[in-house]
Amino acid sequence: MSEAWHAEAKALREFRPRHLLFLCVANSARSQLAHGIARSLAPKHVKISSAGSMPTSVRPQAIKALREIGIDISHHTSTGLDAVERPVDAVITLCAEEVCPVWLERAWSAHWGLPDPAEAVGSQDEKLGAFRSVRDELRRRLGVVFSAGEV
Repeated sequence: MSEAWHAEAKALREFRPRHLLFLCVANSARSQLAHGIARSLAPKHVKISSAGSMPTSVRPQAIKALREIGIDISHHTSTGLDAVERPVDAVITLCAEEVCPVWLERAWSAHWGLPDPAEAVGSQDEKLGAFRSVRDELRRRLGVVFSAGEV
């Protein structure tokens, strides 16, 4: 694969972070999806977090999209950057069309710009489809990160 994310995912797998943070603006969709998927794939000793620069609330479509694949994030809340437990070893930003938050502390970092499913237009099914699409892409990428078992 020639996609840049693939090399970053392999590098992150080799880095073996103890605490992985996903960042976006609202911490309502992409970072919540990533958080839930990563938690389901990562070894138990790896801490997984997500946060946003302007947190709102977790989108019901994110909860539903993950519930469809057996992951429950109904207890998640949107978190601001200040609430993130330190230290963080690795950060993945997920924004595509807006200004992504920046993690100013030392950490391995990657940017996986994905479209914001919360901005999808159309019927409720079409909007949910946008969440499923991002979910599936994150599963693909995080599957590479955690494919070697122990991280």
